[in-house]
Amino acid sequence: MKAGAVEIGEAKNSTPTYGVNKGISILDFVLRLLAFAGALGSAIAMGTTNETLPFFSQLIRFRAEYDDLPSLTFFVAANAVVSGYLILSLSLSIFHIVRSRAQKSRILLVFFDTAMLALLTGSASAAAAIVYLAHKGNPKANWFNICQQFNSFCQRISGSLIGSFVGMALLILIIMLCGVALSRR
Repeated sequence: MKAGAVEIGEAKNSTPTYGVNKGISILDFVLRLLAFAGALGSAIAMGTTNETLPFFSQLIRFRAEYDDLPSLTFFVAANAVVSGYLILSLSLSIFHIVRSRAQKSRILLVFFDTAMLALLTGSASAAAAIVYLAHKGNPKANWFNICQQFNSFCQRISGSLIGSFVGMALLILIIMLCGVALSRR
């Protein structure tokens, strides 16, 4: 078989893919901005969550904060790391808009995007387990649901999870777009 042979189903000298790759690069940039907003919004929403309730009198109070639970602290740190990565990766995304045929930097982005997706998935899963316990409790272990008392706290941590899961979905789309751009060489 010759080095320049065409695969079955492909036409030789088909339409150039420069415009398509440029469109993919622009979409990649926009999705990175949206994923950054989701991850940063989740980190800020969770990091600023606290609620204090009086008990019997104003002297005795119960307080719920995100840093009382290590899983929620990990969630905030992971979302902050992913946000930092996404803002730094915007420079490579702009580079891909200018030079849509760049491949090595796209492979590097796919590698780091996958690592950030794994970090975000792990932290969101750990936080989701804690949020589930806060909402439902576990009567067998004598863990009572705290969301009846700390309603505002539970609403904010639940909303923070939604932003993180949106960021995860966008990272999956970004990885798929990079794969498409690499295959359209």
